[in-house]
Amino acid sequence: MRDFFTEETAQIRRLISSDPSYSELSDEQLKERAEQMLEKRMQQAEREDPEVAAYYSSLSFRTRKSLADTVFESIRGLGILGKIIEDKSITEVMINGYDTIFVERNGKLEQIPDRFESQERLRSIITKFVQDMGRSVNESNPIVDTRLADGSRVNVVLDPIALNGPIVTIRRFPEEGMTIQKLINYGSITPEAAVFLQKLVRAKYNIFISGGTGSGKTTFLNALSNYIPQTERVITIEDSAELQIKHIPNLVRLETRNANSAGAGAITMRDLIKSSLRMRPERIVVGEVRGAEALDMLQAMNTGHDGSISTGHANSAEDMISRLETMVLSGSPGLPLEAIRQQIASAVDIIIHLSRMRDSSRKTMAISEVVGMENGKVILNPLFQFEEDEHTTVRKVSGSLKRTSNEMVHPDKFISSGIYDYL
Repeated sequence: MRDFFTEETAQIRRLISSDPSYSELSDEQLKERAEQMLEKRMQQAEREDPEVAAYYSSLSFRTRKSLADTVFESIRGLGILGKIIEDKSITEVMINGYDTIFVERNGKLEQIPDRFESQERLRSIITKFVQDMGRSVNESNPIVDTRLADGSRVNVVLDPIALNGPIVTIRRFPEEGMTIQKLINYGSITPEAAVFLQKLVRAKYNIFISGGTGSGKTTFLNALSNYIPQTERVITIEDSAELQIKHIPNLVRLETRNANSAGAGAITMRDLIKSSLRMRPERIVVGEVRGAEALDMLQAMNTGHDGSISTGHANSAEDMISRLETMVLSGSPGLPLEAIRQQIASAVDIIIHLSRMRDSSRKTMAISEVVGMENGKVILNPLFQFEEDEHTTVRKVSGSLKRTSNEMVHPDKFISSGIYDYL
């Protein structure tokens, strides 16, 4: 059944925001504009949409007033933040206190002239914003991770923890979703490597995507997930839900939960990974491994849940191994390092390393096979590596992902899947 109230709220809001001057209106002027646009929308519906027209004709005066008020609150309730969120060209928002706002457009960072009325106004907007997402932020809980309805990731840090004043960082994702073909078009990966990755996913190799901040790990994971067969049961586990897996009918999405004001009720990544094993998953996709849950993820990979995919923060594929060791030790300090490395070597099959280059472009730097242990260390076998060419400059990176001369050491999953032309 259609939710006409929500649909029309969004429609009227779009009508108002189509005129850029709406952000300069006072509260009273904006309320009047909302009522005018409501009348305009009703007239439009009479001409174009009988269903919507019938809905409006059934409304009482009070409900129509409520609809106009909802439109106003949805715009002015977030002030400048609402205006910024409406701008689809912005992919990242960085609010460093009430008077300093940076945004990213087309990979370029810029400061915009907009500013909030005061630090108190920004704080009240943040409180409302976070509450709308079902979370709370205050002096006893000054750091919050949440998300927008469209999946965009939101991080809030309040003063006095943040010395600049309240800080808001929003990472947005493309509405259409990312695909490997788009990454090829952007020059982030080559067609040859893309075909290889497709075969890796089909053959159910366990894959880790590593990279630094802003390197595109989640975007790449979203693109890679398109290769997962529709017939499989997939469990996704995230701190803040931002994965955009839409083609899998048998999909279960799990999200962590912070403790309440009494310090109880927290649901951690470890809790979710352990619970997911009882849900008969064919694949487990973990948005990002950051801490003690790394051990649970590795154990899941080692106990028949092939095809699992996750991301981790690291500066290279080798560094990803070290980071995994550190994360496992943070939750199980008594484990011998050699046992941890053995667990990593037997659980992780492939590491894909991404990087944000000096010209702000995002590139796939390496695709490496984890081949096992040697002299107490985990050994990697680079299969593809990024090489800069003669056209590269200090300001512009030029190059591509090249196939190395190394053969795959462990093609067994390819062979058992009936894939013989894997490289």
